[in-house]
Formats: sequence, structure tokens, C-alpha cells
Amino acid sequence: MADYTEEHAQAGIDAELPEIETWPNQYPGYVITIEIAEFTSLCPKTGQPDFGTLTLAYEPDKLCLELKSLKLYILEYRNLGIFYENVVNKILADVVAAASPLWAKLEGKFTPRGGLRSTVSAEYRKL
Repeated sequence: MADYTEEHAQAGIDAELPEIETWPNQYPGYVITIEIAEFTSLCPKTGQPDFGTLTLAYEPDKLCLELKSLKLYILEYRNLGIFYENVVNKILADVVAAASPLWAKLEGKFTPRGGLRSTVSAEYRKL
């Protein structure tokens, strides 16, 4: 534990990433699910690549996510040192900030490291 610092824990959280664009939603009451099958980022301690699949499900309110801008946003993680837990929470926070959905859930299933597989999920509900 002593090898991990607050700097490691904070790594990537405040990174400036491309804007996630949106477009006006035309219909109420449906769910959009987006699977990002080849997500990559870097371990902030070792610099080694981390791989996983992200699944984002959300119910749009007034805005939908524009997929090309989401893809460009996600690609920026490729060279970013950030822990799995922070990846999921940061992406969900950025999606909510961009589109203000009625609800959203992001699940990250990361490939095994040292025989351990991690799955991290975070959810948001508009009040």
C-alpha cells in the first residue's frame, strides 16, 4: 500500500479531454446502449496498458450522445494513466455533464491482471 500515493489515486481525474457532443432527442421513453469493446488506458503506477469493455446504457432526456465525438473522447484514454474505478466514474460524470440523461449506467469489465478480473459499475439518476 505504501507504494501507492495520492498522486496515483488522482491520476487522470482532471485530464482535459475532447468535448462529448450531443444532438436533440426526438422521442421519450427509450434506452440507448453503447458497447465500447476495445477500451484502453494506462495504469498510473506502472504505465502498463489496461484493456476492457465498457457498456454505457442511458435514457436520454432532451439530448442524445453523438457517437463520433464519444469515440474521439474515449480514444484519449489510450495514453492516460488512470485507475479502473476512476475511468468508470469520470466517463459517467462526463456523459451526464454533456447530455443530462434521465438515468445512465456505465459498466467496465477489465481484462485480468495477475489472475484478477475487475468489473466496475456506476449509475446516475436525475432527481
